[in-house]
Amino acid sequence: MSKPEQLSRADYQNLLAFRSALRRFLQWSQAKAAEVGLSRSQYQLLLAVKGHYRQDGPTVGDVAGYLLLRPQSAVELIDRAEAAGLLERWQDDDDRRLIRIRLTPDGERRLDRLVPAHIDELQQLAPILDHVVEHAASLADPSSAKT
Repeated sequence: MSKPEQLSRADYQNLLAFRSALRRFLQWSQAKAAEVGLSRSQYQLLLAVKGHYRQDGPTVGDVAGYLLLRPQSAVELIDRAEAAGLLERWQDDDDRRLIRIRLTPDGERRLDRLVPAHIDELQQLAPILDHVVEHAASLADPSSAKT
């Protein structure tokens, strides 16, 4: 990254625009999750389970990594979501030591109601992020700047 003395007022304005857009997105996302009866954390948990690269579902450790939580905090979140009927745990068929997590039909329905709107909203943010990234790249490597 460039030295602070190389940053222009536009750099700060671009970063502010991105951070403001990101905060608006997160606030919007929280409101959308509440509309289907989920907390922000529950939505993120369901997304982590559904979006996990393995079809058989993530482990508690995987979820903790996705959500940047300590494993015990992830367990507490999973416990509450399981009690709400959003997901369930099951023992891995190949490695009986592992407990995996999968969505219940109710968890699937709620997530399916949220994701399309989130993708649309993220597409609105893409141009702002693209602009900030392009500008940062041009500061790091002036020869990469578009003319």
